[in-house]
Amino acid sequence: MTEPTADQIREFVSAGHWNLPAVQALLAEHPSLLNRAYAWSETDHETAIQAAAHVGHVPIAEFLLAQGAPLAIPTAAMLGRRADVERLLAEDPARSAEAGAHGIPLLAHAAFSGDAGLVALLYERGARAGASMALAHAAQAGHLAVARWLVEHAAPDREWKNWQAKTALTLAEEAGHTALAELLRQPGG
Repeated sequence: MTEPTADQIREFVSAGHWNLPAVQALLAEHPSLLNRAYAWSETDHETAIQAAAHVGHVPIAEFLLAQGAPLAIPTAAMLGRRADVERLLAEDPARSAEAGAHGIPLLAHAAFSGDAGLVALLYERGARAGASMALAHAAQAGHLAVARWLVEHAAPDREWKNWQAKTALTLAEEAGHTALAELLRQPGG
């Protein structure tokens, strides 16, 4: 079996963000892609499961885990696997500061879970970075309880913009999450 090329690794990792059929097809063709990281730069490496985790793509993450990809704390948080998150923190409390691919903070991954209790747990255990990104993720996904908890406890910057130059309010409005958008329009919200 030949080793995958850098272009094949990049294609697999890129598909890991949004394209489950491509992930499945590429992995069937080259099983050794599973845990291969693509080097976007000297310091920024990403695997397909990390890609799925930082965009909140549950089906891709679950598929890759079923194929044997490792469960890191950012992925466990994104999936809302509280027992796994607690186990990983018990093994090493410093994991609360662990970031995923591209340096994306743990709190931002947890926001995709929709579990405000998990977000609170991680925040209380030291995952303080990324509250503004977490709010944007909650707004995009329509997780009102998570957004409310972040606004009330984590002081996110409501003017923070994602990679598309969109605020949490813009993301909520575009996705049709009316109650969440209303929360973000309120003073202090």
